[in-house]
Amino acid sequence: MKWTFEAEEAIRKVPFFVRKRVRGRVENEAKAEGKPFVTLDEVKATQARFLSRMETDIKGYRIETCFGAGGCPHRANAGDRLVQMLEALLAEADLLKFLKEQVHGPLKYHHEFRIALADCPNACSQPQIRDIGIIGACIPEVTQDTCSQCASCVNACREQAIVLGAPSSELTTAWPFIRMNRCLSCGECVRVCPTGTIKEKGGGYRVLLGGKLGRHPMLARELSGIFSEDSVIDIVKDGIALYRRRSKRGERFSEIFTDGDFEEFQIEHGAKRLDV
Repeated sequence: MKWTFEAEEAIRKVPFFVRKRVRGRVENEAKAEGKPFVTLDEVKATQARFLSRMETDIKGYRIETCFGAGGCPHRANAGDRLVQMLEALLAEADLLKFLKEQVHGPLKYHHEFRIALADCPNACSQPQIRDIGIIGACIPEVTQDTCSQCASCVNACREQAIVLGAPSSELTTAWPFIRMNRCLSCGECVRVCPTGTIKEKGGGYRVLLGGKLGRHPMLARELSGIFSEDSVIDIVKDGIALYRRRSKRGERFSEIFTDGDFEEFQIEHGAKRLDV
Protein backbone atom coordinates (compact mmCIF):
# COMPACT_ATOMS: atom_id res chain seq x y z
CA MET A 1 0.00 0.00 0.00
CA LYS A 2 1.33 3.45 -0.89
CA TRP A 3 2.14 6.00 1.80
CA THR A 4 2.43 9.77 1.52
CA PHE A 5 5.74 11.39 2.40
CA GLU A 6 4.26 12.88 5.61
CA ALA A 7 2.91 9.49 6.68
CA GLU A 8 6.28 7.81 6.15
CA GLU A 9 8.01 10.53 8.18
CA ALA A 10 5.51 10.05 11.02
CA ILE A 11 5.88 6.26 11.17
CA ARG A 12 9.68 6.61 11.41
CA LYS A 13 9.19 8.43 14.72
CA VAL A 14 7.37 5.45 16.25
CA PRO A 15 9.70 3.43 18.55
CA PHE A 16 11.33 0.74 16.42
CA PHE A 17 10.28 -2.14 18.66
CA VAL A 18 6.58 -1.50 17.90
CA ARG A 19 6.97 0.22 14.50
CA LYS A 20 6.28 -2.90 12.46
CA ARG A 21 3.11 -3.62 14.42
CA VAL A 22 1.88 -0.03 14.16
CA ARG A 23 2.63 0.11 10.44
CA GLY A 24 0.70 -3.09 9.81
CA ARG A 25 -2.26 -1.84 11.81
CA VAL A 26 -2.27 1.51 9.98
CA GLU A 27 -2.45 -0.26 6.62
CA ASN A 28 -5.14 -2.71 7.75
CA GLU A 29 -7.34 0.06 9.15
CA ALA A 30 -6.83 2.22 6.06
CA LYS A 31 -7.81 -0.70 3.79
CA ALA A 32 -10.87 -1.43 5.95
CA GLU A 33 -11.99 2.16 5.46
CA GLY A 34 -11.47 1.92 1.70
CA LYS A 35 -8.58 4.41 1.61
CA PRO A 36 -6.43 4.19 -1.56
CA PHE A 37 -3.26 5.17 0.33
CA VAL A 38 -2.03 6.06 3.83
CA THR A 39 -1.92 9.72 4.84
CA LEU A 40 -0.72 11.43 8.02
CA ASP A 41 -4.30 11.45 9.34
CA GLU A 42 -4.49 7.64 9.19
CA VAL A 43 -1.18 7.33 11.04
CA LYS A 44 -2.24 9.68 13.83
CA ALA A 45 -5.63 8.03 14.27
CA THR A 46 -4.24 4.49 14.40
CA GLN A 47 -1.38 5.49 16.69
CA ALA A 48 -3.79 7.05 19.17
CA ARG A 49 -5.97 3.92 19.21
CA PHE A 50 -2.89 1.71 19.47
CA LEU A 51 -1.50 3.51 22.54
CA SER A 52 -4.87 3.71 24.29
CA ARG A 53 -5.41 -0.05 23.92
CA MET A 54 -1.80 -1.11 24.61
CA GLU A 55 -2.64 -3.50 27.44
CA THR A 56 -5.06 -5.47 25.27
CA ASP A 57 -2.23 -6.06 22.77
CA ILE A 58 0.13 -7.56 25.36
CA LYS A 59 0.48 -11.35 25.17
CA GLY A 60 3.36 -11.82 27.61
CA TYR A 61 6.10 -12.50 25.08
CA ARG A 62 7.35 -11.53 21.63
CA ILE A 63 9.41 -13.46 19.12
CA GLU A 64 11.10 -11.22 16.58
CA THR A 65 12.65 -12.57 13.40
CA CYS A 66 14.73 -11.15 10.58
CA PHE A 67 13.85 -11.07 6.88
CA GLY A 68 15.66 -14.34 6.17
CA ALA A 69 12.52 -16.27 5.32
CA GLY A 70 11.80 -13.76 2.56
CA GLY A 71 14.77 -15.00 0.55
CA CYS A 72 17.79 -13.32 2.15
CA PRO A 73 21.00 -14.67 0.57
CA HIS A 74 22.92 -14.40 3.85
CA ARG A 75 21.02 -17.06 5.81
CA ALA A 76 23.54 -19.15 7.73
CA ASN A 77 20.83 -21.42 9.11
CA ALA A 78 17.10 -21.15 8.48
CA GLY A 79 15.24 -20.76 11.77
CA ASP A 80 11.68 -21.31 10.51
CA ARG A 81 11.09 -24.55 12.43
CA LEU A 82 12.80 -23.20 15.54
CA VAL A 83 10.43 -20.21 15.56
CA GLN A 84 7.47 -22.60 15.64
CA MET A 85 9.05 -24.55 18.49
CA LEU A 86 9.69 -21.34 20.45
CA GLU A 87 6.14 -20.11 19.85
CA ALA A 88 4.72 -23.34 21.25
CA LEU A 89 7.05 -23.24 24.26
CA LEU A 90 6.25 -19.62 25.15
CA ALA A 91 2.51 -20.06 24.66
CA GLU A 92 2.57 -23.03 27.04
CA ALA A 93 4.52 -21.01 29.62
CA ASP A 94 1.57 -18.55 29.84
CA LEU A 95 3.75 -15.56 30.69
CA LEU A 96 0.79 -13.21 30.32
CA LYS A 97 -0.85 -14.75 33.39
CA PHE A 98 2.48 -14.58 35.22
CA LEU A 99 2.92 -10.87 34.40
CA LYS A 100 -0.63 -10.01 35.46
CA GLU A 101 0.08 -11.60 38.84
CA GLN A 102 3.44 -9.86 39.30
CA VAL A 103 3.02 -6.38 37.82
CA HIS A 104 1.06 -3.84 39.85
CA GLY A 105 -0.64 -1.60 37.30
CA PRO A 106 -1.22 -1.80 33.54
CA LEU A 107 1.05 -4.01 31.45
CA LYS A 108 3.26 -2.35 28.86
CA TYR A 109 5.36 -3.65 25.99
CA HIS A 110 8.59 -3.54 27.98
CA HIS A 111 7.15 -6.09 30.41
CA GLU A 112 7.02 -8.80 27.77
CA PHE A 113 9.67 -11.53 27.55
CA ARG A 114 11.45 -10.97 24.24
CA ILE A 115 13.30 -13.41 22.02
CA ALA A 116 14.95 -12.40 18.74
CA LEU A 117 16.09 -14.86 16.11
CA ALA A 118 18.42 -13.85 13.28
CA ASP A 119 19.36 -16.25 10.51
CA CYS A 120 22.92 -14.89 10.22
CA PRO A 121 25.46 -12.78 12.18
CA ASN A 122 24.19 -9.59 10.52
CA ALA A 123 21.55 -9.87 13.25
CA CYS A 124 18.83 -7.76 11.63
CA SER A 125 16.41 -8.70 14.44
CA GLN A 126 18.95 -7.35 16.97
CA PRO A 127 19.38 -10.37 19.25
CA GLN A 128 22.05 -8.52 21.26
CA ILE A 129 19.39 -6.35 22.94
CA ARG A 130 16.74 -8.98 23.72
CA ASP A 131 16.18 -11.18 26.77
CA ILE A 132 17.33 -14.11 24.66
CA GLY A 133 18.98 -13.71 21.26
CA ILE A 134 19.49 -16.53 18.78
CA ILE A 135 21.73 -16.35 15.70
CA GLY A 136 21.81 -18.91 12.91
CA ALA A 137 25.20 -20.53 12.35
CA CYS A 138 26.87 -22.58 9.61
CA ILE A 139 29.97 -24.37 10.90
CA PRO A 140 32.60 -24.63 8.13
CA GLU A 141 35.22 -27.35 7.76
CA VAL A 142 38.07 -28.01 5.34
CA THR A 143 37.74 -31.21 3.28
CA GLN A 144 40.25 -33.25 1.30
CA ASP A 145 38.95 -31.87 -2.02
CA THR A 146 41.77 -30.10 -3.81
CA CYS A 147 41.86 -26.33 -3.34
CA SER A 148 42.24 -24.25 -6.53
CA GLN A 149 43.73 -21.35 -4.54
CA CYS A 150 41.19 -18.97 -6.03
CA ALA A 151 41.02 -17.13 -2.67
CA SER A 152 37.23 -16.71 -2.97
CA CYS A 153 36.88 -17.82 0.65
CA VAL A 154 39.50 -15.34 1.81
CA ASN A 155 37.80 -12.49 -0.03
CA ALA A 156 34.33 -13.46 1.24
CA CYS A 157 35.32 -13.63 4.90
CA ARG A 158 34.75 -10.28 6.61
CA GLU A 159 36.44 -11.51 9.78
CA GLN A 160 39.75 -12.40 8.06
CA ALA A 161 39.35 -15.86 9.56
CA ILE A 162 40.67 -17.73 6.50
CA VAL A 163 44.21 -17.90 5.18
CA LEU A 164 45.72 -20.01 2.42
CA GLY A 165 48.49 -22.06 3.97
CA ALA A 166 51.77 -22.66 2.16
CA PRO A 167 52.32 -26.14 0.64
CA SER A 168 54.08 -28.62 2.91
CA SER A 169 56.21 -31.62 2.06
CA GLU A 170 53.04 -33.74 1.97
CA LEU A 171 50.84 -31.24 0.14
CA THR A 172 51.35 -29.80 -3.33
CA THR A 173 48.66 -27.14 -2.99
CA ALA A 174 47.98 -24.44 -0.43
CA TRP A 175 45.06 -25.63 1.68
CA PRO A 176 42.82 -23.04 3.37
CA PHE A 177 43.09 -22.74 7.14
CA ILE A 178 40.13 -21.45 9.19
CA ARG A 179 40.96 -19.54 12.38
CA MET A 180 37.90 -20.60 14.37
CA ASN A 181 38.56 -18.03 17.09
CA ARG A 182 37.66 -15.38 14.49
CA CYS A 183 34.95 -17.29 12.64
CA LEU A 184 31.33 -16.18 13.18
CA SER A 185 29.92 -19.26 11.39
CA CYS A 186 28.17 -17.13 8.77
CA GLY A 187 28.69 -19.70 6.00
CA GLU A 188 29.85 -17.21 3.37
CA CYS A 189 33.04 -19.20 2.70
CA VAL A 190 30.98 -22.36 2.14
CA ARG A 191 28.76 -20.62 -0.39
CA VAL A 192 31.59 -19.21 -2.51
CA CYS A 193 33.99 -22.20 -2.53
CA PRO A 194 33.92 -23.59 -6.11
CA THR A 195 35.77 -26.82 -5.36
CA GLY A 196 34.05 -28.06 -2.20
CA THR A 197 37.29 -27.66 -0.26
CA ILE A 198 35.29 -25.81 2.39
CA LYS A 199 31.90 -27.31 3.18
CA GLU A 200 29.28 -27.08 5.91
CA LYS A 201 30.13 -29.32 8.85
CA GLY A 202 26.81 -28.62 10.48
CA GLY A 203 24.18 -25.99 11.14
CA GLY A 204 23.08 -24.67 14.49
CA TYR A 205 22.62 -21.53 16.55
CA ARG A 206 24.56 -19.14 18.73
CA VAL A 207 22.70 -18.07 21.90
CA LEU A 208 22.90 -14.73 23.74
CA LEU A 209 21.35 -13.99 27.13
CA GLY A 210 20.29 -10.89 29.02
CA GLY A 211 20.17 -7.94 26.64
CA LYS A 212 17.90 -4.90 26.83
CA LEU A 213 17.42 -1.26 25.84
CA GLY A 214 16.03 1.53 27.99
CA ARG A 215 17.53 3.87 30.55
CA HIS A 216 20.13 1.29 31.53
CA PRO A 217 20.88 -0.64 28.32
CA MET A 218 22.82 -3.86 28.37
CA LEU A 219 24.21 -6.08 25.62
CA ALA A 220 23.39 -9.77 25.88
CA ARG A 221 26.24 -12.16 26.70
CA GLU A 222 26.93 -15.02 24.32
CA LEU A 223 27.25 -18.61 25.46
CA SER A 224 30.31 -20.32 24.04
CA GLY A 225 29.57 -22.63 21.15
CA ILE A 226 26.98 -23.57 18.55
CA PHE A 227 23.80 -25.37 19.65
CA SER A 228 21.15 -27.56 18.00
CA GLU A 229 17.45 -26.68 17.88
CA ASP A 230 16.72 -28.97 20.83
CA SER A 231 19.56 -27.48 22.87
CA VAL A 232 18.31 -23.96 22.14
CA ILE A 233 14.86 -24.96 23.39
CA ASP A 234 16.44 -26.36 26.59
CA ILE A 235 18.33 -23.09 27.13
CA VAL A 236 15.17 -21.03 26.62
CA LYS A 237 13.25 -23.31 29.02
CA ASP A 238 15.89 -22.74 31.70
CA GLY A 239 15.82 -19.00 31.02
CA ILE A 240 12.05 -18.82 31.42
CA ALA A 241 12.20 -20.91 34.61
CA LEU A 242 14.80 -18.56 36.10
CA TYR A 243 12.74 -15.54 35.02
CA ARG A 244 9.61 -16.86 36.72
CA ARG A 245 11.53 -17.59 39.94
CA ARG A 246 13.24 -14.22 40.19
CA SER A 247 11.09 -11.55 38.51
CA LYS A 248 8.68 -10.28 41.17
CA ARG A 249 7.46 -6.92 39.86
CA GLY A 250 7.98 -7.23 36.14
CA GLU A 251 11.78 -6.89 36.16
CA ARG A 252 13.43 -7.66 32.86
CA PHE A 253 15.37 -10.90 32.45
CA SER A 254 18.63 -8.94 32.17
CA GLU A 255 17.98 -7.35 35.56
CA ILE A 256 17.75 -10.67 37.37
CA PHE A 257 20.26 -12.67 35.29
CA THR A 258 23.57 -12.63 37.19
CA ASP A 259 27.17 -13.48 36.31
CA GLY A 260 26.76 -16.65 38.34
CA ASP A 261 23.69 -17.61 36.34
CA PHE A 262 25.61 -17.10 33.12
CA GLU A 263 28.41 -19.39 34.31
CA GLU A 264 25.88 -22.04 35.31
CA PHE A 265 24.33 -21.90 31.85
CA GLN A 266 27.80 -22.23 30.32
CA ILE A 267 28.56 -25.34 32.35
CA GLU A 268 25.15 -27.00 32.07
CA HIS A 269 24.69 -26.50 28.34
CA GLY A 270 28.33 -26.48 27.22
CA ALA A 271 28.40 -30.27 26.93
CA LYS A 272 25.71 -30.08 24.24
CA ARG A 273 27.69 -27.92 21.83
CA LEU A 274 27.82 -28.95 18.19
CA ASP A 275 31.22 -27.41 17.53
CA VAL A 276 33.35 -29.53 19.87
